[in-house]
Amino acid sequence: ASGSAGNPPMARFAALLLLPVLIESVFSISFFLPVNSRKCLREEIHKDVLVTGEYEISEQSNTKTNLKITDSSSHTLYSKEDATKGKFAFTTEDYDMFEVCFESKSPMGTGRVPDQLVNLDMKHGVEAKNYEEIAKVEKLKPLEVELRRLEDLSESIVNDFAYMKKREEEMRDTNESTNTRVLYFSIFSMCCLIGLATWQVFYLRRFFKAKKLIE
Repeated sequence: ASGSAGNPPMARFAALLLLPVLIESVFSISFFLPVNSRKCLREEIHKDVLVTGEYEISEQSNTKTNLKITDSSSHTLYSKEDATKGKFAFTTEDYDMFEVCFESKSPMGTGRVPDQLVNLDMKHGVEAKNYEEIAKVEKLKPLEVELRRLEDLSESIVNDFAYMKKREEEMRDTNESTNTRVLYFSIFSMCCLIGLATWQVFYLRRFFKAKKLIE
């Protein structure tokens, strides 16, 4: 009886721990796109992560809307001309900043055509995987599917922590390197000032001796 009474709080506690990860894995937004304009959304995603998305753009007469997804090196990951509704999927090759751009084009002038409503839903990591399809292919039971999902989620959390640790180490190394350079520069500046002061003393001494102001 005591064991069954303790499970719900633990389950809720685990859910609270995993909730921020799930929220970060799902991205949903709606906005209005004026005619003959371009709007882009950016997001940083880790290496070897599956990204899926679904979009829907309200149609307007004499208006074409193009969708393009690129990385920081301007490599095209997905492109669709005259996009209205569809899905996309790709796997990241490296940790990078990815850009999703919607561009509206129309021969009509700005203000003559109503703005288009754009709905975009993006998922990456665990939330992007289709576990129903995995269950069918691998013939998994519901409990096994849930365990697989939790395993993938745990791996994602571990990878996030590993990346954060790596970034912290890189920042620490950068700070230590910067501090070392600042120290060397300070020592060099101090030596230059001491050398300049010493030269001034000897120069002034010779000058005053030449003027016979001192012996």
